This record gives sequence, structure tokens and C-alpha cells, in this order.
Amino acid sequence: MNTAQGTVGSDPVILATAGYDHTVRFWQAHSGICTRTVQHQDSVSFRWAAMSRQWGVCVCPVFPAAADHLFLNLSGQQVNALEITPDRSMIAAAGYQHIRMYDLNSNNPNPVINYDGVSKNITSVGFHEDGRWMYTGGEDCMARIWDLRSRNLQCQRIFQVNAPINCVCLHPNQAELIVGDQSGAIHIWDLKTDHNEQLIPEPEVSVNSVHIDPDASYMAAVNSSGNCYVWNLTGGIGDEVTQLIPKTKIPAHNRYALQCKFSPDSTLLATCSADQTCKIWKTSNFSLMTELSIKSNNPGETSRGWMWDCAFSGDSQYIVTASSDNLARLWCVETGEIKREYSGHQKAVVCLAFNDSVLG
Repeated sequence: MNTAQGTVGSDPVILATAGYDHTVRFWQAHSGICTRTVQHQDSVSFRWAAMSRQWGVCVCPVFPAAADHLFLNLSGQQVNALEITPDRSMIAAAGYQHIRMYDLNSNNPNPVINYDGVSKNITSVGFHEDGRWMYTGGEDCMARIWDLRSRNLQCQRIFQVNAPINCVCLHPNQAELIVGDQSGAIHIWDLKTDHNEQLIPEPEVSVNSVHIDPDASYMAAVNSSGNCYVWNLTGGIGDEVTQLIPKTKIPAHNRYALQCKFSPDSTLLATCSADQTCKIWKTSNFSLMTELSIKSNNPGETSRGWMWDCAFSGDSQYIVTASSDNLARLWCVETGEIKREYSGHQKAVVCLAFNDSVLG
């Protein structure tokens, strides 16, 4: 793999953020300096919202009370999700109707690959561990598999559900996709057999994020009630389908829960919310360990916005968060101390990608 000096790909730590200002920004994680900015333009997009042209008003099916956080963009391309390829050579930016792939090993400001053919917002993107294929989920009610080795830039497989998809995650066994939708359903799509199972933690309460820990011991899901559901996982080896055994329900937040992520060492679970916090839970007993808050101590300042996304460092000791006060932050997991702020976005930061792993 050719990695030019001075490129994002040459840095041992890759941190990228994006959101509603139509840019993807790359940062030196230790210094907070923005090293590269990519413009993500020329489309019409909105996240978690549907526009009623007839009445000229905005209706948000996922967060119906979120009139102050609809984040409509009518003059550019916002980014809903970011993911770095396993070989750290490219980053995928998912937006409205397409996924754009940017080269991390050059300073080319333009996408090197465009994946199109989706009718609505793409809300989730990720990769098979060896980079053979990419998966996405979107508001067109479809999860898709894209063969990255093919010259044909159309998707190869589709899994359709009955509601817009908010989130997709890949089981560590690389053979099952977990899909969460706005109706409150979680689908387990077995890629080997095309069989699927479904469970509904809370009917008609949107599932906004799902994640499985690296050990494949637990699956977590958070929803618009602010609840976090955790299951024990069994099976999932060979031809055996993964079985989910309810473990616990955590009343994690008093507003919409937006994201959940397990730490690389499987000992921690982070949940992000519209209540301006990211909470860290111990997986040993799912008790609260640390609360990371962007709430202001100034009585005159009402809200700094939502905590949208997060990612742990490889050693599970730090976590990066993205929030709608235009900032990303690096926190110490144990103490809750802010170690670095990443300032440069002009609007809400809603997604990030963080990779500090060393390739063999």
C-alpha cells in the first residue's frame, strides 16, 4: 500500500468528523489541528426528517418533538455517517442518495469512487473486515451489500424492511447484519442463508443505533425513548444462527438516545443522547461509570445541542464525541476530563470516524 508522506493515511491516528456544514475534516488527534478539509457539496439532504411540500412544514418521524433540531440542508450535501476502510486507505462518507469514497493516501480533494442508486438518505455505512464488501442502510427501507472488488458500482444484495433504516452493524462473525429501523424493529439478516429474524424492544419507538461488542458477548440498542437494551449473544459460529437472550434494560437518557458503541476491550458501553451527554457503562454489571456532559454552567445558556456520535480509542481509555455545538471532543473515559477540542466546523458535527490501530 503506497502512503504518501503528509497525507491522512500516513498518520498512525486517523480522526475524521462531518456534519451539516458540508465538509469532512481530518484532525491531528493529539494537537487538535485540522490537517485536511474535503468539501461535500451539490445535493439536497436532510437527516431524521421528512419535508411535507404540500404544507411547507417539516415533520420528523423519528424525533417528533425535535422542532429545534431538524437540521435541514437545502443547499449542500450533509454527511450522515463516516467509516474508514479496514486497510485505512479510504474513508466512506454516506449522505443523500450516495456514498462517496475519499482517498486517505493522497491529497485529492475529490471522491475517487461514487456509489449511487439509492433514492433517499443513507444513514449507516460499514465494511467487511477484509474490505471485500461494504454495507449500508437507508431511509428507503433497504440494507445493501456492495462488492468493492467489482467494477460494477451497483449493489449486489438488498434486504428490505417495512420502515426507514436508522442503523446497521456487522456481527464480528462477518456473516450477520443487524438492522434497526424507525418502527422499533431490529432485524438479524443472515448473509449465508438470507434468513432473517426480528425482535421489537418497544413497538413504534425508533431504534437509532445497534452495536455488538468485539467479543460477540453482547448486543446493545438505543431508541428514541432514551432506553438502552442489552442482550447476551449465543451461537453465531459456523452454520449456527446467533441467538439473543435479553440481559437488561437501562433507562440511559431522558431524551432521545442516538448512538451506542462498545469499547474495543468489550468492558465498556457508551451511549449518546439529545440530553447533551455521553454516558459510559461498565459491561460487568451495566452500571454507570462516567457521564460526559456538554451542558453549560451558564444559567443564560439553554443548550449546546445533542451528542450525536462517539468512538473509543484502541486502548479503550479515551473516547471522541461529536455534537451539535460544532465541536468534537476527546475525553478521558475514566475521569471524564476533556483532553482536546476539535474546532472548525461551522454547523453541527453529527458523525465521526476514528482509527488508531496499527496494521501488521
